Amino acid sequence: MPSASIKKNIPCSKKDLIDLVLDIEKYPEFVPWCLGSKIHNKKDKGDIIEIVADLTIGKSFFRETYKSFVIYTKSKDSIHVTNLEGPLKYLENKWFFKEIGNNSEVEFHVEFELKNKILNLLMTKSFDVGLKKIAYAFQQRAKDIFK
Repeated sequence: MPSASIKKNIPCSKKDLIDLVLDIEKYPEFVPWCLGSKIHNKKDKGDIIEIVADLTIGKSFFRETYKSFVIYTKSKDSIHVTNLEGPLKYLENKWFFKEIGNNSEVEFHVEFELKNKILNLLMTKSFDVGLKKIAYAFQQRAKDIFK
């Protein structure tokens, strides 16, 4: 099962960076291969915000929509995402945020498996390159918005 982690220092506040990650409906504007997004439900339960959202991703012949469950825990400055339905057999990603001076450190971990074994093999081979492009996209978006 493909998995990876990445850590970045980004020149913006932790709150701004968390808001950027939770602004799922803006992903098509800057996230590579994200063709569409929709938040179905968002519940603020005090320390926890729960979001159910769709992302449509695509590249070349591949275009799929998957539904995910997002939990933002305010007291831990963390976001946890799992899949609910779609082409993913398994998805878990975790975001952790720390403020360091005028910057924020974001740590991102992802593990996934597609239901389609052939597509899963293809994704595994290009996974590191894709993760770096996505991390760079979030970093650039934060710099563009929060200068």
